[in-house]
Amino acid sequence: MKFIILGKNIDVTEGLRSAVEDKIGKLEKYFTPETEVHVTLSVEKDRQKIEVTIPVKGNIIRSEQVSNDMYVSIDLVEEIIERQLKKYKKKLVDHKQSSSFFKQDFIEKDYMDDEEIKIIRTKRFDIKPMYPEDACIQMELLGHNFFVFNNAETDQVNVVYKRKGNTYGLIEPEF
Repeated sequence: MKFIILGKNIDVTEGLRSAVEDKIGKLEKYFTPETEVHVTLSVEKDRQKIEVTIPVKGNIIRSEQVSNDMYVSIDLVEEIIERQLKKYKKKLVDHKQSSSFFKQDFIEKDYMDDEEIKIIRTKRFDIKPMYPEDACIQMELLGHNFFVFNNAETDQVNVVYKRKGNTYGLIEPEF
């Protein structure tokens, strides 16, 4: 695996680099050697955050962990990614597309499906044109974490969502 390690508000010391490569390197048993792993370490006040992104064709495997100790965050993120890989293996490994990113023994091994994804409810509603700020207000009034709407400025379906720290995000399609 090829590591790309960046630091925000933190110097990536040799100790941190080694810890990331050792811990995340345990995932090598799943991926081919040319797979890139993007790691961002950041510090905000007493929050030590690690973000790991592994792009594989058609999918992105990603986890973000925060604690008051960077080494604890590194340990947590590796466990989460390994759990994700085992849980979603069938969906990740489309033999025609992304199997070239994974090692053959991972593809062939069966893992127990702890929780199969099941859609238990479908909702239908009119999507009314509105501005993103109005969509945020509507989302708050409904008590939801996200809201789907037709953007009055672009005439495209967008999503607003609630982020940590009482901020909002906007998801727009890219064509």
